[in-house]
Amino acid sequence: MAEMNEENEKIEAIEETSFEQAPTVSANIKQAGDNEPHWYVVHTYSGYENKVKADIEKTIENRRLQDQMFEVMVPVQDVVEVKNGARKTVSKKMFPGYVLVHMIKNDVTWYVVRNTRGVTGFVGPGSEPVPLTDAEMRLLGVKTDDFVIDVEIGDSVKVISGAWEGTIGTIKQINSGKQSVTIDMDIFGRSTDVEIGLGDILKL
Repeated sequence: MAEMNEENEKIEAIEETSFEQAPTVSANIKQAGDNEPHWYVVHTYSGYENKVKADIEKTIENRRLQDQMFEVMVPVQDVVEVKNGARKTVSKKMFPGYVLVHMIKNDVTWYVVRNTRGVTGFVGPGSEPVPLTDAEMRLLGVKTDDFVIDVEIGDSVKVISGAWEGTIGTIKQINSGKQSVTIDMDIFGRSTDVEIGLGDILKL
């Protein structure tokens, strides 16, 4: 019971800070986006969190929205339960009834989320999507550290970890939302585009 009260207090703290203090936003969703990715909180029916996550991810894939919608998360934490003298570690939802979505807010992404079965609305004044601050993300237990690397399209970089470690390529695209770059590599004598995380490259 104490854990549930603590979780409720966290959610209330979030809703009572930036969401209530946020300026009124036009109902015209087409004008609401700022072309930058942010984390948003989506309210769902209790028990539908994982279903909502899966459905949104499926829509992202089917509609090829990977450049606008980057991650859907149901925050969980490991809890040790003791039953009949046996200890067992299980994963439990940190905030039942809530899903986090990392996306660029516009008419398309708003529609996808809002019309997903099980979603009751965004958390914010009048259900208007309001981005979480870094402090609020930390309150939700989500790491918000970003890689900041001085690279531009056309730069030569070396892959320093992962399957392509040691490979050198040229940056063709930078995706700040996914914290990744697309590199043109020479693989087996053929020019191939490969997506690499910013933490796995070194500028030459």
